[in-house]
Amino acid sequence: MKNDNIVIVGGGSSGWMTATTLLSQFPNKKVTLIESPNIATVGVGESTLSSINSWCELVGIKDTDFLTHVDGTFKLSIQFENFYRKDSGKFHYPFGRPFVEGNRAELNDWYFKKMLYPDTPVSDYAECVYPSMAFVSQNKLDRNEDKRLPNFEFFRDAAYQFDATKLGLWLKEHYCLPKGLNHILSEVKEIPLNEDGIEHLILDDGRKIGADLFIDCTGFASVLMDKTLLEPFAFYTDMLPNNSAWSTKIPYKDKSKELVTYTNCSAIDNGWVWSIPLWSRMGSGYVYSDEFVMDDDALIEFQEHIGCGDELDYKNTKMRIGIHHRLWVKNVIAIGLSAGFIEPLESTGLQLTHDALFHLVRVLQREHSNQFDRDQFTAVCKAEFRESAEFVSMHFALSQRDDTEYWRHWTNQTVAPDLVNQTFAPYSIGFSKAVFDVHRNSHFSLTSGVHCIATGLHWWPTDKPNIIYNYCRGDIDWKASFGDAVRNLVSRKHEWREAVQDCPTPYQFLKKNYYE
Repeated sequence: MKNDNIVIVGGGSSGWMTATTLLSQFPNKKVTLIESPNIATVGVGESTLSSINSWCELVGIKDTDFLTHVDGTFKLSIQFENFYRKDSGKFHYPFGRPFVEGNRAELNDWYFKKMLYPDTPVSDYAECVYPSMAFVSQNKLDRNEDKRLPNFEFFRDAAYQFDATKLGLWLKEHYCLPKGLNHILSEVKEIPLNEDGIEHLILDDGRKIGADLFIDCTGFASVLMDKTLLEPFAFYTDMLPNNSAWSTKIPYKDKSKELVTYTNCSAIDNGWVWSIPLWSRMGSGYVYSDEFVMDDDALIEFQEHIGCGDELDYKNTKMRIGIHHRLWVKNVIAIGLSAGFIEPLESTGLQLTHDALFHLVRVLQREHSNQFDRDQFTAVCKAEFRESAEFVSMHFALSQRDDTEYWRHWTNQTVAPDLVNQTFAPYSIGFSKAVFDVHRNSHFSLTSGVHCIATGLHWWPTDKPNIIYNYCRGDIDWKASFGDAVRNLVSRKHEWREAVQDCPTPYQFLKKNYYE
C-alpha cells in the first residue's frame, strides 16, 4: 500500500500534532486535514511530560516559538496529595533522572534513612534523589545553564502546562498552513468502504476526498476506526476506575504565589482533582467514576474542593477508557483519543499521541507499507499504552484509603497478575555500597516513575527484614553501616536547596524571559 496521499480527519491536539509531524518529516507527501466547523475539541488536557521535548525536537519547534501563544508555563513534577490515606499528605514524582554518583544502588540510601529515622516523611524521598526538587520545593525556576544543579537539563527535563486548544490553533496557523497543508472545513457525511478499507470520504458539499491513508483524529467519537470499520474496543475498567470529568478555569488570586512548576493531583471522595497553573489562569478538573457518584453530586464535591461555585463555567466529559484491538486497520490509522485513552492522572494523553506519531513516521519512511507494518505499529503502541495504564493503575492499587465506598472498592480490587509482574518486577531488592561492595541487582529503571509512586504510597524494596533474610546479616550495626550514606543524602539535599535560593520564582522567570 502506498502512503503518498494522507488525509487526517479531525482537528484538536491529535489532529494538528499529526499534521505537524507529517509535514515536518515528509514534505513531499500530500497531507490534508478535514475538520468539522461544528464540533468542539475535548480540550481537557493541559499538562505534558518531559518527553514532549522529543517531539518538539523532531518537528523543529522551540518553547520560544509557541509558549506565549498557548498560555504556557513550565512543569518539573507531579504532586500527589492524599492518595495513600485521607489526609496523608503529599509527595512528588519529578521529571528527569534521579541523581547517583556512579552506583544505582545509592538510590536505596533513602530507605536506610527511613529505617534509622522512621518519622521521615515520604515527601523527603524526591527531595533527596532529584536535584530539580530544589526548584520545586522553594518555588524557583532557572535554565540551570551554569550547572548549579547536577543531572538536570532544562530543555530535556522541563515539560509544559498549556491550553491544549490554543496549542492546536498555533500549530495550525504558525506551522501547518505555512508549510502547505490542505485544510478543509467540512462535515464528513458518508464513508463508502471497499476491500482496502475506506474508498473515499463524501463531504457535506458533495466533494469526494480520496487518499492512500486515512488517519482518525476524531476523538472519543472515533468516526473512522470505531463507527465505520467497527474495530472492537477493549475497555480497561477492571484496572482504571474513572470514566468522567468535570473541568473549569479558575482565575488567579495571587499569581506570583499560585503559579508553581508542578501539576497537583489531590485524591478526594470519588476520584481526584487536578490543578494546573497556566500563565493567565488555573486549569482544574475532577476525574471520577460515575458508578459511585452521580454527575451532579460530583460537581458539588468538585466545587467544595476548589472553593468555587456557580460563578465559574463547568464542562462535563465522559471518557472512554481503553484501546482498540488494532490501531491500523487496512488503510485507516487511529491516533489520540480515537485510538484509546487512559485517565489523565500521569498526563499520558499527549505523550501516547506523539509516541504513536514517532512510530508512524518510522513506518512511513518505507515506500510502501504492508501487513507487517500495520501489525508492528499496533503492537508497539499497545505495549506502551498498556505499560502506562498499569502505571496509572498502580496509584490506586497501592492506596490504603478506605473512607468511601469508591476507595474501598478500588483498594480491595484483585490486581491483575501482569500488573504486579510487569510494574513491580524491576523494583526488586538492591543495596547500598555502604554495606555491600558488589551491587548485582538494579532495583528499578532510572527513567521509570515506579519508585517515586511506590515510595509515596509506602511500598519500598529495602527494609531490615529484607536485608537480614536475604543476606543473613542480622548482626548489622545499622547506624554505623548506614550513617554516612544518610548524612550524604541530607547534606546533598541542603546543597541543592542553597544553590537555587537566589533564582527567580516561576512567575518572575516567565515574565522576564517570555511574557514581558
